[in-house]
Amino acid sequence: MKVRAHRVGEQMKKELGEIIGRKIKDPRIGFVTVTDVQVTGDLQQAKVYISVLGDDEQRQNTLIGLAKAKGFIRSEIGQRIRLRKTPELIFEFDESVDYGNRIESLLTQINKENQ
Repeated sequence: MKVRAHRVGEQMKKELGEIIGRKIKDPRIGFVTVTDVQVTGDLQQAKVYISVLGDDEQRQNTLIGLAKAKGFIRSEIGQRIRLRKTPELIFEFDESVDYGNRIESLLTQINKENQ
């Protein structure tokens, strides 16, 4: 079952990138990258991890816009991926991107201090 959930997650990641990038015209939604989709074993829920370019306000507005468009996004996914029931979508920020950027800037700072 885990393999199927992973496969569905990968397919959803690809389709979500396309849907959010091209189909949604909400001005609140900024430049979004879908970094990962984790689907539960029973295919009932899908956590969609996103990275958004911009400040905190733009990030929050993007999350609000995606929450409003959730029904539309889910129906689009349902049409593109043949599943008996389309998983419930939960959008979350992918903190690992920010974490990686923070580590990189700290390493750069340390290198400058050592030179």
